[in-house]
Amino acid sequence: MDIFDVLTLIGGLSLFLFGMSVMGQALERRAGGQLRTLFEKLTASKIAGLLTGLGVTAVIQSSSATTVMVVGFVNSGLMTLKQAINIIMGANIGTTVTAWVLSLAGIDSGNLFLKLLKPSSFTPILALTGIIFYLFCKGAKKKDTGMILLGFATLMFGMETMSGAVSGLRDVPGFQQMFIMFKNPVLGVLAGAILTAIIQSSSASVGILQALAVTGQISYGAAIPIIMGQNIGTCVTAMLSSVGANKNAKRAALVHLSFNIIGTGVWLLVFCLLTALFHPVLLDEPVSLAGIAAAHSVFNILCTALMLPLSGFLERLVTALVPDTKQPEVFSELDERLFATPSIALDRCHTVAVDMAETAAAALKESLSSLQSFSPELAASVREKEDRTDHYEDILGTYLVNLSTRRISETDSREAAKLLKMIGDFERIADHAVNVLESAEELQSKGLRLTTAAKKELDTISAAVCDILDLSLQAFLQDDLTAAAKVEPLEQVIDLMKEQLRTRHILRLQKGDCTIDAGFAWLDLLTNLERTADHCSNIAGCIIDVAHDNLNLHQSLRDIRSGSETFQEQYAQYVRKYSLPVSGSAEGRH
Repeated sequence: MDIFDVLTLIGGLSLFLFGMSVMGQALERRAGGQLRTLFEKLTASKIAGLLTGLGVTAVIQSSSATTVMVVGFVNSGLMTLKQAINIIMGANIGTTVTAWVLSLAGIDSGNLFLKLLKPSSFTPILALTGIIFYLFCKGAKKKDTGMILLGFATLMFGMETMSGAVSGLRDVPGFQQMFIMFKNPVLGVLAGAILTAIIQSSSASVGILQALAVTGQISYGAAIPIIMGQNIGTCVTAMLSSVGANKNAKRAALVHLSFNIIGTGVWLLVFCLLTALFHPVLLDEPVSLAGIAAAHSVFNILCTALMLPLSGFLERLVTALVPDTKQPEVFSELDERLFATPSIALDRCHTVAVDMAETAAAALKESLSSLQSFSPELAASVREKEDRTDHYEDILGTYLVNLSTRRISETDSREAAKLLKMIGDFERIADHAVNVLESAEELQSKGLRLTTAAKKELDTISAAVCDILDLSLQAFLQDDLTAAAKVEPLEQVIDLMKEQLRTRHILRLQKGDCTIDAGFAWLDLLTNLERTADHCSNIAGCIIDVAHDNLNLHQSLRDIRSGSETFQEQYAQYVRKYSLPVSGSAEGRH
């Protein structure tokens, strides 16, 4: 093996790792919706959790990515530690799929059908299909499909390049001696753990071992301990991801490490005993690519079979290693670890945005209640909710911008843009709630009273604002286009009501039925209620925009208002529903 073979080996390894990374990222984007569905179906059942972890890892081809995702879920409070344990166990089995795919490179037969299964036969076709999808097809999903095919083709080409580069090592005595040394199980485990920790992927580490296996110098006795060590090395990624996380997230990462250390320790002991007692001839035989895949699968299945009944023990162990403190557990509302799976990160953003929307709506309704029966407790509640929406806007805005800079699907990109547009409206609704509260406080502190006519008018416009708030909230929570379409005609009615009430206020001023101080509070109330309706209109318009792949809000609203019989009918219904009481003589003074 000369310097040119070394350079070829480095190039092949680089292509192999790059292809695996590209394919994994494209699979995550392409399967985002399916991943979300898998986690939504998650239950406390051990088997359900195990199958979920297995399925997700088989899809994204990385147990490390699945475990990092789980750490993020636990850190966000989306998943309990008990659920995380079962998923992590399933991930260890799911990651063995990659080794079986790579083992196809070892097919050696004159049979035409078997030759077609060999990657060197079908990889060029996949590469051609992938480049056509990526360069000439429109739509993020088709481009991601192209990247999956290109990533796989690059991975397999790198694998074959590595195999070709190291094939000359079969005649190098030093190479054979090195792997004879790895027949010492402890050294083999250490070698597998260190290599995998460096490249942070057990799938890639197994692939490298398979590429070296073509030399025929690696025996089963040397390969099995290395495979065992790879399971320990892959824990590095999860451990690093838990830095800065809460206690339960740290425990989830420790579960991954403990599971693999205990499983490796037990089965390594069994392996050593069997070797010492029976001296199996198979252990001296050269390992094949399929043999490595089989050993990888059997070992991980045995580890899971051993530890699944002991999941309760694992939970107690990591709880003892990371003990509880007197301080309450703090969950991260939005965890950057979820960026590994953008669709799930976006789903978490939507959950936080829902809480933000409900908080803003509750704040406004409480502020309207304060006009009827003011209390310091109610005022404190409104301000606390407004502070919470400010916090939500800060963290959601930053998180969504960071998420949008990553490669995400077209659907997820539209959803991120929608949330970014709407969180500002939710925050402003909460601001208007505080403004309404301040008007109530002014009326209370100065001993001002509304006339009977003004009270009835306020009741009417308040009911209309609560109605539009509920409609816009329904449109957002349920993606309800019917509810969204009802918002704009009601917003137009509220605009009309505001002007009518301003006119009535001026008439009361002229008659001397209203004081100037009360008049200022009254006008502030009208302005804040009308602007709240404007923000509800923006929210509903955004829902309609995204449904029609149009981000021009003002154009959408103009289209809704112009020439629509439905709009005119709904507008007329709201005019009748919220008709103002007949103005008569005022009773008392503001």
